[in-house]
Amino acid sequence: MAEKNNKKVIRSWAIFDWANSAYALVISTAVFPSYFTNYTPKVIHVLGQDISNESLYSFAVSFSYIIIAALSPLLSGIADISGKRMFFLKLFSLIGAINCSLLFFFNGDPVSNSMLWLGTSAFILATIGFAGSLVFYDSYLPIIATEDQYDKISAKGYSYGYIGSVLLLVFILFMVLKPDAFGIEDETTPARIGFLLVGLWWIGWAQVTFRNLPKDSIQKIDFSLLSNGYVEIKKVFAKAVKNKDIINFLAAFFLYSAGVQTVVYLASIFAESELEMKTQELIFVILIIQIIAIFGAWLFARVSGQIGNKFAIMIQIFIWMVICIIAYNTHSKSVFYFTAALVGMVLGGIQSLSRATYSKLLQSQENENDLTSYFSLMDVLYKLSIVSGTFIFGLVFQLTDNMRYSVLVLAFLFIISMVFMNRVNVPKSSIGVK
Repeated sequence: MAEKNNKKVIRSWAIFDWANSAYALVISTAVFPSYFTNYTPKVIHVLGQDISNESLYSFAVSFSYIIIAALSPLLSGIADISGKRMFFLKLFSLIGAINCSLLFFFNGDPVSNSMLWLGTSAFILATIGFAGSLVFYDSYLPIIATEDQYDKISAKGYSYGYIGSVLLLVFILFMVLKPDAFGIEDETTPARIGFLLVGLWWIGWAQVTFRNLPKDSIQKIDFSLLSNGYVEIKKVFAKAVKNKDIINFLAAFFLYSAGVQTVVYLASIFAESELEMKTQELIFVILIIQIIAIFGAWLFARVSGQIGNKFAIMIQIFIWMVICIIAYNTHSKSVFYFTAALVGMVLGGIQSLSRATYSKLLQSQENENDLTSYFSLMDVLYKLSIVSGTFIFGLVFQLTDNMRYSVLVLAFLFIISMVFMNRVNVPKSSIGVK
């Protein structure tokens, strides 16, 4: 049995957030989306259909999360039953880091189909590696810490991830702005070096985590038990539909998460396509969002304390709807910077309050296994929301050839989510929420 609340072990656990958050910021949000649309053909022939490169990117995100959502209960079962957390943490980290590094060879040759599919495939596999590794990373928390330390240690990981990813992004921004200082002449090279650095940063810093977290057990995997995750989610869903507050909250959560995560993944593509913003401007936008998000999470935690979780979430949903409407009508960069500040204001808060609110709704569930299964259900819905949101965005753009209509559709998702959220009665007391 591993010693709990060991400072060295906890620090090593948090460093994994420092390591892999570079993917979330550089690859999924700040640099790669605009690079992909800038250095691939505007129209791509796929399975007998001509689709835009923006739609292809959106569909690539959708496909990644379909795979992840399907695997998630199985991975959770492996983490709980096999005792092979470290093996699979290393495996998914290696998949993610290698494919981030492979993006270095995605040189943006507009006539090379092999380059196009290298970039698309590596991005999909990097996304699967990132999300898969998080399942096993999160599963270490109850092993290395006592319950009263969960919030504090989770916050430590978040802060490590924020600082590490921003440091690397700032360095990449410097390369993009001052390529001459590095002897770089080709315009694609700074970004491609950035992709390589993400892979090296991820797997390099993760060695600290691999070395110091508890080792795997030597027991054999009982493969007959691995399907338990799917069985338990099916059972808990049957229970959830009988509780109108839980099912209304999950419906609202699914809809607004689809909108939120689609904005996160595709905002830079919108800015590059509709407002002709350059890579360095987009990186500045992401930095604005990241910095304001810290203040925003604190602000809405205070707001929630004053008016309750339900109305704090509804205020944030309303702001997300306003963000989409402003973006639909935005034609200037200055307005987009303002919109980015609004995104930062509500990005962190809605995620943290969602989990806290769900915990309050589950306070009547006394069976600990049920609680675990309820959160597994929420996790699967979250991943499916990304699939739905990014697919709808790409499909609307493909059909209309107007990305602004895609953004407007996201506003409707937020409106419908408010209807469901308004039907939820949230208890004032909570379980495990501080």
